[in-house]
Amino acid sequence: MQRQTLLLLLVLFCGSAAFAQTKPEAEKKDTAATKETKTKGPKPYKDVVTDKAVTRVGMLTVHKIDDNYFFEIPDSMLGRDIMAITRFVRTPAGAGYGGEEENRQVIRFEKGPTNKILLKAIEYVNVSTDTTSPLYEAVRNANLDPIAAAFDVKTYTDDKKAAVIDLTEFLGGSEPMISVNAITKQSYNLTDFKKDRSFIEYVRVYPINVEVRSVKTYAAKPPSLNTGSEKRTPGVTDLPAGLAAGAVSFEMSTSFILLPKTPMRKRLQDPRVGYFSTRYTVFDESKQRADTETFAVRWRLEAKNADDAARQQRGELIEPAKPIVFYIDPATPAQWRPFLKQGVEDWKPAFEQAGWKNAIQAKDWPEGDTTMSLEDARFSVIRYFASNIQNAYGPNVHDPRSGEILESHIGWYHNVMQLLKRWYTTQAAPIDPRARKNELDEALMGQLIRFVSAHEVGHTLGLQHNFGASNATPVEKLRDPNFCAANGHTSSIMDYARFNYVAQPEDGIKDLFPRVGDYDKWAIEWAYKPIYNTPDAKADEKVLNKWYLDKVAGNQRLHFNGGYTGTDPRAQTEDLGDNSMVASAYGIKNLQRIMPNIESWTREEADHYSMARELHGDVVGQYRRYVGHVTTWVGGLYGTPKTYEQSGPVYEQAPAARQHEAVAFLNKEVFQAPWWLYPPELTAKLMPDGGAEAIAGLYQSTINNLLGTSRLQRVALQKEYGLLDLFEDLKKGIWGELDSKKAIAPERRALQKMHLEKMIELAKLSEASAEEKAKNSDIPSAAAFFLDDLEDDIEKAAKHAKDPMSKAHLEDCAKRIEAMEKE
Repeated sequence: MQRQTLLLLLVLFCGSAAFAQTKPEAEKKDTAATKETKTKGPKPYKDVVTDKAVTRVGMLTVHKIDDNYFFEIPDSMLGRDIMAITRFVRTPAGAGYGGEEENRQVIRFEKGPTNKILLKAIEYVNVSTDTTSPLYEAVRNANLDPIAAAFDVKTYTDDKKAAVIDLTEFLGGSEPMISVNAITKQSYNLTDFKKDRSFIEYVRVYPINVEVRSVKTYAAKPPSLNTGSEKRTPGVTDLPAGLAAGAVSFEMSTSFILLPKTPMRKRLQDPRVGYFSTRYTVFDESKQRADTETFAVRWRLEAKNADDAARQQRGELIEPAKPIVFYIDPATPAQWRPFLKQGVEDWKPAFEQAGWKNAIQAKDWPEGDTTMSLEDARFSVIRYFASNIQNAYGPNVHDPRSGEILESHIGWYHNVMQLLKRWYTTQAAPIDPRARKNELDEALMGQLIRFVSAHEVGHTLGLQHNFGASNATPVEKLRDPNFCAANGHTSSIMDYARFNYVAQPEDGIKDLFPRVGDYDKWAIEWAYKPIYNTPDAKADEKVLNKWYLDKVAGNQRLHFNGGYTGTDPRAQTEDLGDNSMVASAYGIKNLQRIMPNIESWTREEADHYSMARELHGDVVGQYRRYVGHVTTWVGGLYGTPKTYEQSGPVYEQAPAARQHEAVAFLNKEVFQAPWWLYPPELTAKLMPDGGAEAIAGLYQSTINNLLGTSRLQRVALQKEYGLLDLFEDLKKGIWGELDSKKAIAPERRALQKMHLEKMIELAKLSEASAEEKAKNSDIPSAAAFFLDDLEDDIEKAAKHAKDPMSKAHLEDCAKRIEAMEKE
């Protein structure tokens, strides 16, 4: 018994000891969990930013620790607007070129919930500038900016004035704002982001910006065989790299540039001066409506100090505190660099007219300076792309709050030189012997490059195309050597008025190139001349209006017309002069001078007429361009933006006399077959059918364009040149054999059938399937009336026709009209 009691006590003791031993284990776990919870938040600064950190200080302080990048976000940066600009540095073959912009987004760091920093994507759509107004809160409530990313605060600086966050995954990942955008991915059949093959190359820090270079890799969707009913998505391209490796890599650069704390004062847009613009809706408690505020995109030019500002107000030229500087990409062939720089500095006189000296400059890139990067958003660069694209472009990056241009990367494609050569030969070869060969002299090509450089720089200064500038020059002045030497052939280099194709060989014109002209100088003055002693942009608007009324209203050479109505014959691309019919007739004379020389000017040993085919195609294209210019006059509608202070209409119809003249031109130069474009000795070497199909195509496209319902609806509203006037004018040209009783040539028979079928189509617009607006217009009525008369004339001519094919043709046409009438 005593032994059993002892044994029981021993068991109880052991059991008690075992329980006592497990309890501390649980307590240990609880303690560890508590400790983990306590240490999950921000750690001490020295535990995060260790001795291994490589630190760079600038706009933000950035620490690189192993392969991670920690950014210090000071309180002073919270709520500040930052522009994130992402460009390609290197691309796979077929997917664009290094230097091209891919994304642009305003971002902002803000405090989030406990120990969080939020990154928001900011959109300027609706604003209220008075932060004390109740309306300000209403606008904020209706315009919540999306949270693009959220970051844990890893630590705070010792003074607690900056949070440290890890941006490694964000910068090296596939965040849409700073990576390949969704449209690009769709275009090249890209799918999943490949994190294992993507990485940050470096992060560099500068006073007002941070530059991030990275490589991003995506899986490429394999192409399908497109069999059966499966169809390939339009606009989708399979990249060679994707086909070879199943993946595509891009080297990319993102510039985070701090926007000014105080935005530049806006200059409100005026449609009478052609500037690119940005806009947002402004809600103001003192007004009874929301206003859409539209303001010009332009660089910030300011005086260095008060003394300079006073000098400028007295009419002296001063240098700006920060000039506009364009660097030339070191990849640019050396022989072309001086001409690109001249194109930049051709704008200096325009800025002098606005009160600025040395405001715009061009410099060679300092290749030995490791502190500068071509992708750095602080520097504007003319980037040179090794591309067969025949183009160049001039974009800009601007502050959406004010329109202030921050920088520009002009894209210059190598093969733009081929385009320039083709333009110049087609438009200037009859005047300039240097244009009569396959490769132009370096000096001539340099001047062509200079002209395009100046045009693209104009875009980066904020200027839109001014297609109406050439209309300010009377056609006959284009043949006046003194006028052309003094003024050029167009008042704006922002026009598409390539070269003086009106000048004839006997005129002695030497100056065939566009230049920075009168309009360009005025436009720069409008945007960049400071307005002193006014309180705000609204007050500036009244000053600018007075400038316009005093200086511009009566001077057509200073007018802007970018195609205000879209149907204004005064504002067309690639045209010259104030009368397209006269200018095009001169242009055709010069094309006829080129035709007999195509073989001799393009001859190359062992070449299979490729250059001859190219030049012939360019001549035909130029001729068709003239036809388009003339056609636009029919149903033309002028649009001239005006303020209340200006008299006269904003909209008015093109003069009836010009419309009659346009149809007469088409009857002569188009509908009387232009066989001179297809001489047998040349077409025998270039095309199998001698040009017959091309002539038929010309007829069809001209008729379709001339008798399109949108044009005819405008004609129907005209009093002095209506539908029946147009139809009768066309009849004189297209059906002239009905009166002359001459045999009708094969191509003319085809033309007449095309015209007849188009008129029958117009007469049937009353059918249920027709467009409602056209169906209820006068178009079907006028077309049916015209066809009724035409049928009588055709039947009469058929009775007297002696040529069998002409007789058969006419009888067939009459039957077609009769069949339509019976339907």
